[in-house]
Amino acid sequence: MFKAVLFDLDGTLLPIDTDQFLQEYLKLLSGFTAPYMEPQAFVACLLEATFCMIGDRDPGRTNEQVFMEKFFALTGLAPEVMMPVFDRFYATEFCRLQAICSANPVVPELVAAAQGLGKVVIATNPVFPRQAIQERLRWVGLAGVSFDLITSYEIMHFCKPHIEYYEEIVDLIGVDPEDCLMVGNDVDEDLVAREIGMKTFLVEPYLINRTGRDFVTDYRGSLEDCLALLVDSKKQG
Repeated sequence: MFKAVLFDLDGTLLPIDTDQFLQEYLKLLSGFTAPYMEPQAFVACLLEATFCMIGDRDPGRTNEQVFMEKFFALTGLAPEVMMPVFDRFYATEFCRLQAICSANPVVPELVAAAQGLGKVVIATNPVFPRQAIQERLRWVGLAGVSFDLITSYEIMHFCKPHIEYYEEIVDLIGVDPEDCLMVGNDVDEDLVAREIGMKTFLVEPYLINRTGRDFVTDYRGSLEDCLALLVDSKKQG
């Protein structure tokens, strides 16, 4: 029986086309910040800082610290001016992206089943602030649900697909990797959890396999199939 279940968010609990979502997100954010920086230049700096954050493996700095240092060095903008602007964006504008997303009604039941087994982690790639993650959880009917961990960029020191990301999660929740199930839709970012001994469930409707490589997973199917697996695991336990 699993003692912890880790759920990816985008393309897993939240049914979205990740590329479309990113495109619309960048358009919305760069438009909101246009009074401070030309949108095309803003997007270029934002993406460069994000790639820097994803590639960084310094355990002494959070993802947020890495991103902010790079972003403000690239743009020359003042953090004391822009941080309140970003906060307003996530508080007032980010919700507009819900219009391009759908929701699977099985998600609340799936998360409840996982909570019946043990700890539950929202293991989304920590490149967003917690506020943006909480908003996306609201879109799938999980507003107000208490999780054992949400991997936001404020607290995490690594990103997917680095194995250190998963090692940090098990350290934070105090569960052995062999007792964890990682549920996600990305072959490269989510199945890497197997390297530290986690079981994996590959969610297929929005499956991402950028390189078309062969892969191994313990389970695969729909969110409904994942629910059935957790229910069976509970019975066996």
